[in-house]
Amino acid sequence: MPIHEVYPYLRAGNAEEAIGFYKRAFGAVEKFRLTEPSGRIGHAELLFGDATIMVSDPFPEFGIHAPDRDGPSAFAIHLHVDDADGMIARAVEAGARLVRAPQDQFYGERSGTVRDPFGYDWLIGHAIEEVEPEEMQRRYTAMLTGE
Repeated sequence: MPIHEVYPYLRAGNAEEAIGFYKRAFGAVEKFRLTEPSGRIGHAELLFGDATIMVSDPFPEFGIHAPDRDGPSAFAIHLHVDDADGMIARAVEAGARLVRAPQDQFYGERSGTVRDPFGYDWLIGHAIEEVEPEEMQRRYTAMLTGE
């Protein structure tokens, strides 16, 4: 069977605050949300450009938990933008923590990383040159071996 789309689904400690942060930091646009009677957000869809990211509050009674905002992260979302420096500055101004300042990378991108207030890492970059995979591998190997 073919896969038609992939949607990252973020579980935020406070989905209402997360949605507001993603709007301020990244210009996300809320498509819609489903809220349970107690006020918890069971499902919200946000547009990041043409991509949809889904967000909900934790529902521990169903095994749905949010990450530890200060714990190690095993997941990152990459936003490819026109101006990485500007988007990173905007995210930090909105409340993100700078993890790695923007810099030119061997793979042809200028990028940096921020951690949002909900425990998710965002790698934000823009293209600075086209690099073929073979050249990228050569640069990667050189970087790792100190050549």
